[in-house]
Amino acid sequence: MPKNSKKKKQKTAQDTYKGVLEITRSGMGFVIVDNRDADIMVRPNDFNTALHGDKVRVRITGDPHKTGRLKGEITEVIQRKQIQFIGKIELNNNFAFFVADNNRNMPDIYIPLSGLNGANNNDRVVAKITNWEKGRKPQGEVVQVMNAADENDMAMKELIMDNGFSISFPEEAIEESERLPDTLSSKEIKKRKDFRDILTFTIDPADAKDFDDAISLRTLKNDNYEIGVHIADVSYYVEPDTALDKEAYSRATSVYLPDRVNPMLPEHISNVLCSLRPKEDKFTFSAVFEITPRGIIKDIWIGRTVIHSNHRFTYEEVQETIEKKDGLYKDEVLLLNKLAQGFRKQRFKKGAINFSSTEVRFKLDENAKPIGVIVKENKEAHQLIEEFMLLANKAVAEMAGKVKVNKKSIPFPYRVHDTPDKEKLLPFMEFAKKYGHKFDTKTPESIAASFNQMLEDVKGKPEQHVLEQLGIRTMAKAVYATENIGHYGLGFENYCHFTSPIRRYPDVMVHRIIQEILDEDISVDKKMEEKCKHCSERERAAMETERAANKYKQVEFMKDKLGEEFDGVISGVSSFGFWVETIEHKCEGLVSVNSLLEYDDFRHSESDYCLVGQRTGRTFRMGDKVRIQLVAANLTKRQLDYHWVLPGAVHNKSNGHEQTAKKEKKKNKAGGKTNKK
Repeated sequence: MPKNSKKKKQKTAQDTYKGVLEITRSGMGFVIVDNRDADIMVRPNDFNTALHGDKVRVRITGDPHKTGRLKGEITEVIQRKQIQFIGKIELNNNFAFFVADNNRNMPDIYIPLSGLNGANNNDRVVAKITNWEKGRKPQGEVVQVMNAADENDMAMKELIMDNGFSISFPEEAIEESERLPDTLSSKEIKKRKDFRDILTFTIDPADAKDFDDAISLRTLKNDNYEIGVHIADVSYYVEPDTALDKEAYSRATSVYLPDRVNPMLPEHISNVLCSLRPKEDKFTFSAVFEITPRGIIKDIWIGRTVIHSNHRFTYEEVQETIEKKDGLYKDEVLLLNKLAQGFRKQRFKKGAINFSSTEVRFKLDENAKPIGVIVKENKEAHQLIEEFMLLANKAVAEMAGKVKVNKKSIPFPYRVHDTPDKEKLLPFMEFAKKYGHKFDTKTPESIAASFNQMLEDVKGKPEQHVLEQLGIRTMAKAVYATENIGHYGLGFENYCHFTSPIRRYPDVMVHRIIQEILDEDISVDKKMEEKCKHCSERERAAMETERAANKYKQVEFMKDKLGEEFDGVISGVSSFGFWVETIEHKCEGLVSVNSLLEYDDFRHSESDYCLVGQRTGRTFRMGDKVRIQLVAANLTKRQLDYHWVLPGAVHNKSNGHEQTAKKEKKKNKAGGKTNKK
């Protein structure tokens, strides 16, 4: 063998990579490495304490030319995805073990009797790993004893932990939060711009407790308006590299579930110290705008402030004031709304895309059981707050973008949104063309204009829902990044997140950097891109948790309605069936293609987003209205199963499906095509 080739082979064997460990149900592990087509197989004996979802360092151990694939061993666990788990305590005389429900190669955790926290044999508990040395069993302690009768509570906590979020804070973080002063330092107040005598109020959902933004308004001597967007000054209380800061960064976001919030920061900070509660002095970080009566921004000031909120509004109260033109501070509310609507109109004119999506929340009883569904509408009261928050985020990003250190831009967590993926856009354009919509693809700006024209044209038409949903799916996902490529969906060259530091860690980072800019003492953070990736990943995990929790509530809400029929809209199509969302409750379930076999053999047409019957020509297309019957509701799998109800069929809970099938078969034998859907 030539010397060069031998050296190359030895080098390959020593290569190490960072990646995420995925463990299959059979127990075999695979490390997924960014920018590598092939994953790296790891046998259970080589996990080196790593668990499913952990970020790890893996060393290549085999020659892929001989084995046919890359094999390796884990040399280091860089970051645990999960340290808290739900399971059962098995108690003996002198020791206890925790057995996790999720058994993906998860070893039992040794619990010393001092760490049981009141748990007894066979109790369902939340436990966390406190120490794990290679070659030994992990050690841990009980965090919380669960109420076995409260299935909802266990399900929600399990979803939170499965996605890598802790349900409790470390003692050090709690202690730090409780040591923070409740009163504002007079010395600190003198350093800040004082807005306490200027009319200021918050506008939030009715059930909100963490008010992290407020708006102030006054008329200046030149008849222009001074409008302040005041944001809770979390970075004043949470200092870098403290236990509080490390835990906030680890979580990176609050997680909002139907019946609870799993916060990024302890409650004493999020709901008390930093929450901009009415009739209390609070420290804030502000973007203050001088705006003419015609809505032209003449000046912007950014810095630390102290405010006193005069009133706490709900969105519903502000909406009523807008509609009736009457109510508390009506002149100020109507003025802010007029300006906001002007900004909104300008934004869409300059290339922002006007996608609208329906949000749904559940009405819950005292046991968190869903008893109704409330559809959230994006009304002018919501748009008022949205436009001023966008204004502040944009102004702060523009400020950071102008700063250079050694002729280089400073590392900064921009919120970026890429242009549409052409591979996704082309089939969508072909589909939209069938409804008479043409797209100009010459520039990103012309694509955005085409989208807005289409969205305007389809309002109130049958195809509105399908084109809106498919249009959203063509879009890239917004992320945090140090490379400022702009925000395509908003039509902004510069954008960041500044306005929600109580619930988002990137906003805390932004506040710190802006203060460094103001102090002219900038520390260049070389790990900023890594932090951006972490925050984007945690944001995706939070969204997955929220989606799964909403799905659980949908199933819980529908499980008492087995056998009932509903009107629905087809919300997705695949080769194995189509999804239907009920019109009344917005609860989505699957109609399996197997349940349609007695009617026809349906094949998937990707280009038309539909299933097509090979004999009858019947189609099931995204956006079609259909009648469905609920046949199964599985809480464990968070899954609803529907059967399609043939139009005009006699259908009941007991034998309706058989009668429907017989009626369809008769039509097929007669040779006539059924009505197309």
